[in-house]
Amino acid sequence: MAGQGWLRVWDGAFDSLGTAASFDALPSDTVVLRDWLAHVRTFGFALLRDGPTRSGGVLAVAKLFGFVRETNYGRWVEVCAEVNPTNPAYTGFGPQAHTDNSYRDRAPTLQILLCLENSAAGGDSLVVDGFAVARRLRKLFPDAFALLSRYCPRFVYVGSDGVELRTRKSMIELAPDGELIAVRFNNRSKVPIVDVPFANMPAYYKAQRAFATLTDDSAMARSFKLEPGEAFVVDNTCVLHARTGYAGFGNRWLQGCYADKDGLLAMLAVLERDAGGCG
Repeated sequence: MAGQGWLRVWDGAFDSLGTAASFDALPSDTVVLRDWLAHVRTFGFALLRDGPTRSGGVLAVAKLFGFVRETNYGRWVEVCAEVNPTNPAYTGFGPQAHTDNSYRDRAPTLQILLCLENSAAGGDSLVVDGFAVARRLRKLFPDAFALLSRYCPRFVYVGSDGVELRTRKSMIELAPDGELIAVRFNNRSKVPIVDVPFANMPAYYKAQRAFATLTDDSAMARSFKLEPGEAFVVDNTCVLHARTGYAGFGNRWLQGCYADKDGLLAMLAVLERDAGGCG
């Protein structure tokens, strides 16, 4: 289970998180852009600073390498507390590390989150390498890994305006040759399991709990607090994201959008070809 050749797994000891490219440099400096995109490809995320702090500015970040994937949420998503929220993202609640849109077929492969305001206490962002979690699960509990990669739970989203999205996907997706392709982990959209043989049901629930416990291990996560104009990109197929809860005085206002890796990888391939190698 080597995984895609360019990917590198990491944990909470990862020390390259603080390196952030300047938004102002990316359009004009192909070396900076190449290295920033390569960081997303290699580690599943990258940070950005000096980004636009206007509403909708997150779209300009996506335009650096590809196209926005519009969903039922619109071209971008508001991530701030609401009075009557339809999604935990619109509360001050600190959700468990997760992948987004597991109920879609197929889920967006990239997510961008841009900070417009973050004066509230708490609200730190967290990232967890889902492939590192899967590998650790396979090492510690191989039977659990086998169950989560074999059976397909159902993920469902029922939202406003008649939106209802459903899919069946394994929590750990493998290629026929055993290559790790993706992880899907979102307890908020997973519905009661009906697609696992009854005899395997207790073991399957135990396997899910083991994956969740490893995901929650603080040693697996890196945390950082976004300031206005700062953003990060995550590969939604391999990196889980979360935040700590926030409350009290101040506001936390982020905007997010979805995109896909094919645009990012295509631009990176051109930049590396023009540079005469893989950088």
